[in-house]
Amino acid sequence: MKIRLPRPLLPSLLLAVLLAACTPLPPRIGAPSQWIPSPNFDARRPNLVIIHHTSDDTMAQALRTLTTPERKVSAHYLIDRKGTVLQLVDESARAWHAGKSWWGGDSDINSASIGIELDNNGSEPFADAQIDALLGVLADIRQRNNIPAANFIGHADVAPTRKDDPSPLFPWKRLAEQGFGLWCDAPWPAAPAGYDLALALTALGYDPATPEASRHAFRSHFGGDQLMRSGPIPAEDEAALAYCLLRKKAATPNP
Repeated sequence: MKIRLPRPLLPSLLLAVLLAACTPLPPRIGAPSQWIPSPNFDARRPNLVIIHHTSDDTMAQALRTLTTPERKVSAHYLIDRKGTVLQLVDESARAWHAGKSWWGGDSDINSASIGIELDNNGSEPFADAQIDALLGVLADIRQRNNIPAANFIGHADVAPTRKDDPSPLFPWKRLAEQGFGLWCDAPWPAAPAGYDLALALTALGYDPATPEASRHAFRSHFGGDQLMRSGPIPAEDEAALAYCLLRKKAATPNP
């Protein structure tokens, strides 16, 4: 028995066949396989925000670095000293900003994060207009991606053997007051007797394979404010600071 399709449907079916023939198949494994698409998926969502300073003296230099193919480095956002925000890579794509890095057991930070570059040479204060713009970008990112407060960190935190950005001049306390990152003001409550600083740093997210570099990054991030005012955190206070931060982390609900 022949089934006759209504004539109005024929052009639509022919068009669909032709379009299907012209549409390239998505990448597949090299082994023999069939492509049977499922509708049950969505885009990957980042769970970290990594903040950088560019180390450049001008926005033009920074933009050139982040958009020149030969440099093979990029970020999702670049914010200049006046607060102008440029988006360079779509958030659903993997920008090349973290390099070899590690945080909380994840060694592919580029795939799990959004990278934000701040136009700053590393030895100057961060402009108020720039930080205001950054806070606006962070609020928007958090609202769309439900990123926990503890997961707003710096490049030095995830790559402590190679990077030191953002510098100790970066206002982490101001960000934490808005829910972006952790912070504890001194004086810190004493840690329990025998408290293990190395284990505490690992629990915060730092790489246990690079203990001294991780400790230096921890001191720069969470003690930079004190460093600028009165000098480095005394070694005997580091465990107390880490203890306080872990308590904050445990008490901070995810958005």
